[in-house]
Amino acid sequence: MKIFVKFDFNTLAKRVLEDQFGSLGAKYRMLNFGEIEFLEPPRKQMLEEMEKRFANYGIEIIENQKTALVQKIKDAITAMVFSDEQINVKSSVYLSEKLGHSYGYLSNIFSEVTYSSVENFIILQKIEYAKQLLIVSQLSLTEIANKLNYSSVAHLSTQFKNTTGITPTQFQKIIRKRREIAIKK
Repeated sequence: MKIFVKFDFNTLAKRVLEDQFGSLGAKYRMLNFGEIEFLEPPRKQMLEEMEKRFANYGIEIIENQKTALVQKIKDAITAMVFSDEQINVKSSVYLSEKLGHSYGYLSNIFSEVTYSSVENFIILQKIEYAKQLLIVSQLSLTEIANKLNYSSVAHLSTQFKNTTGITPTQFQKIIRKRREIAIKK
């Protein structure tokens, strides 16, 4: 038997942080997503234990401001792309408003730290979400293209193929075949 699970990354990460900070007895407050202020300076031993525990969840403590800003950009993009609500503003406007910096500044920092562009990261996230939708939903390619703010199915298909090496239709066929094989077992 196979089930599909939908989850909210932000809520999940927040709960993990709350559980771990609570079990360590840390006194803190969450300022923004991914930004925590200690109310009492943590001991070195506590920080080391936090790093070890967080690593199990793929969470990393970042002390460099540029790296922290890049993480905020990635989190904002992920929230924008995976949002259940349609966001009808350009991604550059969304990021500038959400993070309080000009898009040029955000784009430059992102490229400097990741050696890739904000636009490329957005495309990767959109294609990842498109793959999830193709697997778990009954949406057509047209509906998926609209949900992800593509101008056309052709545009989605081109980016999908450039990113994955196969078209969305080929991807759907592979998923169907895998399901058929799984059912036969």
